[in-house]
Amino acid sequence: MAFLFGRNRQKSNADICRSTKDLLSRLNADDRPNPRAEEEVARNLAQMKLTLQGTAETEVSPQQAHQLIEFLTSDDVLLPLAQSIHRLPFESRKDAQIIFSHILRFKPITAPNPNLPQSSEPYVLQHFVYDRPEILSALCHGYDHRESAMPCGGILREALKHDSIAALLLYDEPTSGGKSSGISAVNPDTPATGNGIFWQFFDWIDKTAFEVSADAFSTFREILTKHKKLVSHYLLVNYPKFISIYNSVLLESPSYVTKRQSIKLLGELLLERANYTLMTQYIASSANLKIAMKLLKDDRRMINYEGFHVFKIFVANPHKTAEVERMLANNKERLLRFLPPFLEDREEDAQFKDEKAYLIRMIESLPSPAQLAAQQPGQQQQQGQSSSQDMIGRGSGSGAVTA
Repeated sequence: MAFLFGRNRQKSNADICRSTKDLLSRLNADDRPNPRAEEEVARNLAQMKLTLQGTAETEVSPQQAHQLIEFLTSDDVLLPLAQSIHRLPFESRKDAQIIFSHILRFKPITAPNPNLPQSSEPYVLQHFVYDRPEILSALCHGYDHRESAMPCGGILREALKHDSIAALLLYDEPTSGGKSSGISAVNPDTPATGNGIFWQFFDWIDKTAFEVSADAFSTFREILTKHKKLVSHYLLVNYPKFISIYNSVLLESPSYVTKRQSIKLLGELLLERANYTLMTQYIASSANLKIAMKLLKDDRRMINYEGFHVFKIFVANPHKTAEVERMLANNKERLLRFLPPFLEDREEDAQFKDEKAYLIRMIESLPSPAQLAAQQPGQQQQQGQSSSQDMIGRGSGSGAVTA
C-alpha cells in the first residue's frame, strides 16, 4: 500500500514545474479528453496554489514562492498553461487564475544583488513583457473559448495594473511567424495595422456568448481607462480606425448591454482630461453628432440617458465646427420640441435636469439656418478652428456640464 501514500507526497518546485509542462503538452497534443493527465495537472496546480497562497492554517514561505516562480519562468511553464486553460477542469481553471494573479503581484523580499535597490515591479513582469510576450496573447485568446473567458479575463485585469503590460497589449503586432512582435519593437507613432491583439477585442465583445462578451468588455474598458497618458497617445495615432470601428461595431451593437456600456465608456473617454485632443476631434464631426442624436431617439431609456451624455458635449462646445453648428441649427426646432419632455421622469436627478435645461438654452441661442447661410465662410472656418478648452474646464472626468 506504500505506493498510495507516495501519490500524496508533495513534489519539489522543480519537479512540479517539469511535470506540469509535460502534462500540458500531452493535453494539447490530443484533441480527445485525457482524464488521467487532467487529474495530474489538477494536483500540480493545487500544490502550486498552496505554495503561493497558503491556507488559513499555513503561512506562505516567501522563499518557496520565489523559487516556484523562478522554475515556472525558467522552465517556460506559463505559456503552455495560458494556452491550455480552456482544456482544464473547472477547479483547475480557477487554480490557474489564482496562480497567475499571485505571481503577477509577487515581489521578492530582497533584491538578487544586495547592492541594488529592490525593484518595485513584480518579479515575473520582465518575463511577460520581454521574454515571453506570447503569454499575454494566449491569455487574450482565452476569449476564444467560453470555458477560459472568465479566468483569463481575471488574469488580464490583474496584469493590466502595469503600464508595460498595457503597452504590450495595445502595440502588439503579429510577425510573419505568427508570434508577438514584443514591446522592444514598438514605435508608438506608427499607426496600428488592426491585426494586433487589441483590435480583436471588438469581435470578442460583439460576436461571442453573453458571458464572454461581458468579460471581454470589462478588460477592454480596463485597457482604455487605466493608463491615461499611454492610451491617449495611442488613440490619437489610431483615431480614424478606432472611432470607425467603435461607432460601427459597439455603438451599433444589437446587444443592449454592449451598446449601453459602449456609449457610457465613450462619454467617459471624451470627458477625460488626458483625451482632450481626442474629444475635440470627435465633436468636430457632424457624422458623430448624428450618431449621438439617434441614440436620443432609441426606444430604450437607458440608451437615451447614456446617449445624452455624449450629445451634451457637442452642444456645450462653445466653438463648434461649421458642420456641427449647421446640423444643430437645421434641427433646432425639432430639438426644442424634443428635449423638454425628454426623460422627464428623472425628477430625482438634479444634475441631469440642470444639464438638460442648460442644453435647451444653448440650442435656443443657435442661429437659424438662414442666419448661418448669411454668415461669411471665413467666420465659420475661424469658429471651427477655435479651442474648446472652456468646455473641458467645466466638468472633465465628472460628466458635468454647467452654465
